[in-house]
Amino acid sequence: MRITVIGCSGSFPGPDSPASCYLVQAGGFALLLDLGSGALGALQNHIGLYDIDAILFTHLHADHCLDLCGYWVARKYAPDGLKPRIPVYGPGGVAERMARAYDLDPEPGMSEAFDFRTLAPGTFDVGPFTVTAATVNHPVEAYGFRVEHEGAALAYTGDTGECEALVDLARGVDLLLAEASFVEREGLPDDLHLTARQAGVYATRADAGRLVLTHLVPWNDPGHTLAEAKSSGYRGHIELASQGAVYDL
Repeated sequence: MRITVIGCSGSFPGPDSPASCYLVQAGGFALLLDLGSGALGALQNHIGLYDIDAILFTHLHADHCLDLCGYWVARKYAPDGLKPRIPVYGPGGVAERMARAYDLDPEPGMSEAFDFRTLAPGTFDVGPFTVTAATVNHPVEAYGFRVEHEGAALAYTGDTGECEALVDLARGVDLLLAEASFVEREGLPDDLHLTARQAGVYATRADAGRLVLTHLVPWNDPGHTLAEAKSSGYRGHIELASQGAVYDL
């Protein structure tokens, strides 16, 4: 299983990265976890525009889903005709949300290009991958994912505040992609985002093999974020996500 970081900037694209998007590949199948603002352009440096087989959205905030608008144009109006539909999994109302984003009528919306499917907590297959979805703490319906293939396992928190579900999602994984939007300070809002230290605590509790911090908000100091994670007591390898980084599990 190969994971490529397409975008890891938090909340909006930064100078060095688009917003959230991760390419997961195995057995000739290509799965996207999120397709946030600015990600579609960078994606084409790593895979052909029409070589994506499925997309999973953690939630429907723009920095995690909005580049589906451009991808709809690319698939619907391709020079050689409409491309085959691919599944797009997301929270309730995903088809309507994406139709509104491009000012389309709800019917057909984007359904000529995408087979929209509604997420629910549980385990299901996407191509060669076994995916487990669990609800996490965010102001809208949001999910974290565990993705497994032939003994390798990845966990991706999506956007979340402190949440016990993260421990089960990440238990024993080879790689935990954990959001680290906040730096430690008084008065942080609940059920919104994690600090890097909190990400490290969850990596420790889950016995994750490697921790990669992501959803890195451009105004935070990267060195400070990394130092906070290392202060958590997690003893595995910790690093900051970077656009274009590749992990082979």
